[in-house]
Amino acid sequence: MKRYTEKIRAALPGTRLELKEHTYAAVEGLRAICGIVDGEERLIVDGCKAFRFTGETAGGRSGVKICPMNHENRLALNREFSYTVPQAVGGELASFGFGDRLGIAGESHLSAVEGTGVKPVLAQQSLRELTLTGRTYEEVLDAAAWAVFKKGYKDGYGADGDHLKTREEVAAALDHGMSMITLDCSLVLGAAPSGVEERRRRYEALPGEYREGLEGSYLPDSEAMGLGICFDRELLEETALIYGPAVELAEEVYRLIRKTGRRVDLEISLDETAHTTKPAEHYFVACELYKKQVRVTGVAPRFVGEFQKAVDYIGDPEAFRRDLKAHCRVADYFGHKISLHSGSDKFRVFAALSEETGGRFHVKTSGTSWLEAVRVIAQTDPELYRRMHRTALEHFAEARRYYEVHCDPEKIRPLEEMPDERLPDYMDQEDARQLLHIAYGFMLREGDGLRERILEALGKQKGAYQAALERHFAKHLDMLGYGKRGSEDRTVPMEKKQSI
Repeated sequence: MKRYTEKIRAALPGTRLELKEHTYAAVEGLRAICGIVDGEERLIVDGCKAFRFTGETAGGRSGVKICPMNHENRLALNREFSYTVPQAVGGELASFGFGDRLGIAGESHLSAVEGTGVKPVLAQQSLRELTLTGRTYEEVLDAAAWAVFKKGYKDGYGADGDHLKTREEVAAALDHGMSMITLDCSLVLGAAPSGVEERRRRYEALPGEYREGLEGSYLPDSEAMGLGICFDRELLEETALIYGPAVELAEEVYRLIRKTGRRVDLEISLDETAHTTKPAEHYFVACELYKKQVRVTGVAPRFVGEFQKAVDYIGDPEAFRRDLKAHCRVADYFGHKISLHSGSDKFRVFAALSEETGGRFHVKTSGTSWLEAVRVIAQTDPELYRRMHRTALEHFAEARRYYEVHCDPEKIRPLEEMPDERLPDYMDQEDARQLLHIAYGFMLREGDGLRERILEALGKQKGAYQAALERHFAKHLDMLGYGKRGSEDRTVPMEKKQSI
């Protein structure tokens, strides 16, 4: 590598140049490194494959090419360096989803997870978030891949098409190269019957062969009983009516995944509902998918208690543990892991999640990285923070249509009463946190210049933002039992029914 860096310096005389040697990578016909050239981050390549990258050749015939970190060059990077391509994580290892609404937090996310034994899912963005931020799958994947290269991280990362609800949405995410699909079943979950007569009528309307198969499988089901689950006719009929359509959609989506010819994690999201997921319902979905040979990596039940955005778990942690324990028995039996959605800042239940799952879990976070950006701005640019806060208040009614929160703006101390040095206190008050969390789309939309000011302010405070993110996620991982000082492999081998 020394000869390569000397060659680059010789090709760029008189240039302000800083080479990030930890990013150096080479394959046959190509050498690449990240550097700062006259204040701009650039990819620097040479070799016979350098023609695949767009950029400017430096130093005459030196062969050194200075390339922007854009979409086209990200695709070229993916072709040459496999570690920059998203990968399926699988159901055996603990994994952690890092949402990055600004596209600038990836390196810090990797710093937080590096050495912990947890697999990062960097490119995690729902269609709702893409719409509200004005970003695309290409931009999300670009940011993740470049973060991986700039960090020199070669241990693999995932990319999650988050909370996708239709076959068409899943197909688009797969076409872009997402390595994980989170299938949100909320659109197809049937309504619970209002009474015995309606339940019987709707159930009898199902195809006779399907009903016979269900009754033969579950009335009784000795395997379910071994997990503490007992189906009677009423429970079976109601569960089939509510969750049968979700099983059908998951099977269709799995066919799409199989057509890609690559490994893709499939997570089934049952949490976007009004009622807590019963262990029997979890068992029914998992068992029906197993019978259809649909390979599931994870299931996200709706647990007892409340998992609101931006605040800690609301409820009894011991009740959560008991509920989780029952779901873990189902997950262990079928060989998938438990996924915790809206996992940002849920410190009160992290120990239970890690202990009861034996380290086979996935945690999704998103808005908490954005809130750390807001905190840094509150600390360093009071005028900009005040504008963001006012924007959030102006659009609160619109923003809360997208999220379930208990935020009460009347409980937030008025801006005019807060001196500049106290502005960061808002990030420690639950109503203010939820306000700033859900209104991000109205601050990041194009046209009013606020998005550009936010990115400019964070660019000036890059070190502070990185440090804040690393501290914040270190707390998450520590509470999950995956601090950097305890990074030994915690995967617990288990016998699993699912072996498709």
